[in-house]
Formats: sequence, structure tokens, C-alpha cells
Amino acid sequence: MSEETFINKVIKGIGVSSGITSGKVYLLERGRVAIAKRRIREEHVEREIQRFRHSTKSAVEELNDIKGAISDDEIRKHAFIIDAHMLILQDALFLNDVVDTIRTEKINAEWALDIVVSKFLAGFEKVDDAYLRERGQDIKYIYNRLIRIMVKGKESAIDAKGIKGKVIIVAHDLSPADTIQLNLNRISGFTTDVGGRTSHTSIVARALEIPAVVGVGNIVSLVKNNDTLIVDGDDGIVIINPTKEVRKDYVAKQLRLKTLKREFLRIAKLKSETRDGFQLKVGANIELLAEMELVERYGASGIGLYRTEYLYLSRKTLPTENDHYHVYRKLAENNSLSYITVRTLDIGGDKFVSHIEMPKEINPAMGLRAIRLCIKETGLFKAQLMGILRASAYGPLRILVPMVSGIDEVRTAKAILKECMDELKQKKIRFNEGIKIGVMIEVPSACMISDILAKEVDFFSIGTNDLIQYSLAIDRVNEYVSYLYEPLHPGVLRLIKQTVENAHANKIEVGLCGEMAGEPLYTPMLLGLELDELSMNAYAIPRVKKIIRGLDQSHCKELLAEALIKDSAKEAEYMLRKEMGNLFPDDFIQCYEE
Repeated sequence: MSEETFINKVIKGIGVSSGITSGKVYLLERGRVAIAKRRIREEHVEREIQRFRHSTKSAVEELNDIKGAISDDEIRKHAFIIDAHMLILQDALFLNDVVDTIRTEKINAEWALDIVVSKFLAGFEKVDDAYLRERGQDIKYIYNRLIRIMVKGKESAIDAKGIKGKVIIVAHDLSPADTIQLNLNRISGFTTDVGGRTSHTSIVARALEIPAVVGVGNIVSLVKNNDTLIVDGDDGIVIINPTKEVRKDYVAKQLRLKTLKREFLRIAKLKSETRDGFQLKVGANIELLAEMELVERYGASGIGLYRTEYLYLSRKTLPTENDHYHVYRKLAENNSLSYITVRTLDIGGDKFVSHIEMPKEINPAMGLRAIRLCIKETGLFKAQLMGILRASAYGPLRILVPMVSGIDEVRTAKAILKECMDELKQKKIRFNEGIKIGVMIEVPSACMISDILAKEVDFFSIGTNDLIQYSLAIDRVNEYVSYLYEPLHPGVLRLIKQTVENAHANKIEVGLCGEMAGEPLYTPMLLGLELDELSMNAYAIPRVKKIIRGLDQSHCKELLAEALIKDSAKEAEYMLRKEMGNLFPDDFIQCYEE
């Protein structure tokens, strides 16, 4: 805890839930529970095993109590995350792994749990994708709960009974269970030392519309109870003990944001159409069923990308056909969406715990992953495809195959899909026999042969995050080369243009689902490219719709032509920023000639 009192101290973090709030600090200091690491005698082994089993039973009971105490219907929709935690706590492989470690190593339960969880987390740390990496946090939350039960007897809840007025929770970390328990009548926001945008805690915060900033580094050590905080979830800023003038500025900003949000929710319901009549579908990228409500609220016409990796990473065993089916059926039964795109597994076997024999790879990101792994491990792939097909009887599901680099992968995937269809027909199980299959265009070779690929599939989805990285040979999370990550690079624009033209020549639709889709600055380029669909984070949809509705596609084609003859991405971006500043002065900073 800080001895010094800071005034107007600004800390930058990651804004994970929109909105601005201010209030007094409520410091949640759980601290890390130190564990003893002891060798034990043979006669004490069973006692330690019973201690561990008792702790898992208590943890499940605590989580059940938390679920049962949720009275708000909106919050209850997100209790499935608690269910996921309970499933891990009851997973036989996980439990047996710890028990076996106690028996074979002759060590106490806490130490055995630490070994097993550390081994599990090591897999997540190798993952490049931020969303998938954050799934390791769920394991950490379970670990912390079990350790606290074994050491202290129970997990401490957030006790807000003594709070007067609304406060801001400050903690090293909050689990999804903690977040769900927050009393929104007493708590107006939170900020934590650690965390990322794609953590389950952040997803719950967005769903509950609690302003939140995470990953600020060391805020627990800088504040004390009753300090005043401003939490700006849009800019990812926390201000400790702001002056009266700063508070006044933020009150004004808060009012502007509320007005803007009302405007965005109005725009969300409007058509995604340019002034000269060009219609561009706008969909959402999601990871969890709980996000479906946000998708509808923010005006998505469909799901452009449903990531399925959490089904694999949240458990110790591989998901069964039924596991897949139940999740995808819930997706499919949403009647308000015109299409739902389910992407098949997009990670390597080294990223999840299973009994698949995997070779050691120097560069797994470009190795045996995604469709390459699915073709090698046909049983893994068929379980997912069977689940999607069975669920397709209930709604407009379509299948998206990631990381395709050549035609043989597509033909093999289609042959496996046909095998699944034939099996379902033999069993007389209903499915959509005309289900559409598409491929992700995220490898440069796929762009170059997009004319050939287009003859084999029903649609394309361009994944610009990877396409840009692979095309420019840069790692965008590497601080030394991230400045080279340029969506407006003429090489990238030409690859996208070629892909769209080849798709349309073969009468198939082409969408774009990378981060580029949700950046309003790039909207004119994407309109000029004549894409059929953009898919993005649900919160970005109204802003992008606003830009689409304020533009003429004919003018966007002219801007694209101008960008394509620029020597560099910087020149193209300057030209675009200047134009957007003139067309949308309230949304973009205007650029002036020097």
C-alpha cells in the first residue's frame, strides 16, 4: 500500500470496458498465498489426497453458491463461465494428475497442485494469440481458489456491505466469479494490476457495462482506501486523486460519451449502406455464447467469426461431438442473425492438453496447426464437423476452415466433411445438407491462388491480422518491428484486391474479419475494395456503420485507386486521414499541409 499521496497521477493500462466513472478506492488486497513445499511419508499420502479432494469439493460448492446467489437476469447469463471453472474442478484427468503427483512424488497437496498447474500454464504461454493466451487465466483462478481453501479454509468473497456510496474496486486481479459478484449498486468500476482485453473478467465487465481498466502494473501499491480515482475505460487511463479541474473535465467527457453511446445505439439499428446505395454486411467476431446479446444490441447482421478454441483450451480432455453440438446449437437457435460462421480449430496440438502425439517444432505458429493438424488428426476434426453439422439443422451455420495455403487442404477437408454427412445420413440424423463451407485467406499463397480456391468453396473470409504479418514478415507483438505492421501497405492492399476480384469472378462472397475491419479509418478502403462483409468486435459496429452511411462508394473507389499508387503505407495513411478529417471532422483529427 502506498505511503505517499499522489495528486493527478495518471496511469496507463488497457481499457477493457467502455465508460468513465469516478469514486473512492475500495482496495481488495488478497495477496498471494504462500504455499509450503513438503516431502511426506507414505502413511500421510492418503491424507493429502483427501485434503486435495476436499478442497475441490469445497471450491465447487463455493462456485455453486455464487451462481445461486445471482438475482439479476442479465448477470445470470454470464454464469456459464463459472460452469466452465466447475467443469475443470471436476475433470477426472485434472484431478488424477494431482493425485498421481502426490502419490509418486510423496509431496503435499499444495505442491502437487502447483506442479500440475505450472505444467498446464506452460502450454498457454507459448500461444501467440492474445485471446487464447488469456485462457490460462481461468486455470490460475481455479488454482488460487483451491490454494486459499487448502491454506485458509475458504475463498474470501468481496464484501461490499460496509461501503458507503459507490466505489471503485482496486485489486491485483479479479476472477470472473469476483466480477459477477460485484454489487452494481455499490460499485461503479474496477481497475487491476494484471489482465488483458480478452480475459473472461474483461468480457464479463463489458457485458455488465462496468467501466474497467486492467493491466496497469502496480496500482495496488500506489493507492489506499478512500483515495479518489477516475477510471476511463475508453482511453485505458486511471487517475489517482484528480484535482477539481480534472474532475470537471472528465464529467464533461462522461456526458459526451453518454450522448455518443445513445447515438451509436440508434445507428446500430440502421442499414449498413452507403449514400449511393452500396450495401455492406457488418457482422461480429465472438468467442463466447454470452456475447450474443451484445451482438444484437450493437447491430450485427450475423456472426462473421465464431472462434472455437476455448472448447479445447478450457478442459483437460478433447471435446466430444456432443460437446461441440450443444454449443453450436445454442448459437444456431438465435433467430435474429442471418448467418453464423463457425471457424474450425485454429491452434496447434502443443497448445492444449491432450493425448495427441505431437512433434517438437521450432516454429509452431507456422507448423502443424489449424487445418494441417485437423487433417492429420481426422478424429479430432470429425468430432467438430459432426457437431457443427448436427447443429446446422437449427439455424444458419456455415463452416470456415483456417490457415489454408493450398488446394489439397481444401479438397481433403471437403472429403472429410462428406464422410461426416454420409455418417449422419446413415444414422438418419438431420442436418443442413447445403451448409456452406469457406476458407480463411490469411496466407499469401492463398491470395495468389484465390482464383483456384474460389472454385472449391462457397465464401472467403480474409484474416488480415495474419495476412499482414505473413506478407510483411513481421511479428506485430514484437516491439522492435511492430512499427512495420501496416494495413495500408500497397502490397497488402493489392493482395486483398486480387482476392476480392477472384472471389467475385467466381460468384462467391468475400468478407474481412481481422482488426482492420473494426478501424473506421480503413472503412473507405474496404468499401473501395467492394468487400461483401466486414466482421469485428461488436462494440466497433456502430462507429463503422456511421462511416459507411456517410460515404459514397464511388468516392471510396477513387480513394483506393489513389492509395494503391502511393509509394508507402505512410503516404496512403496521410492521404486517408486528411480526407476523413474533412468528411468527418467530429470523428477524426483533421490533417493540414505543413
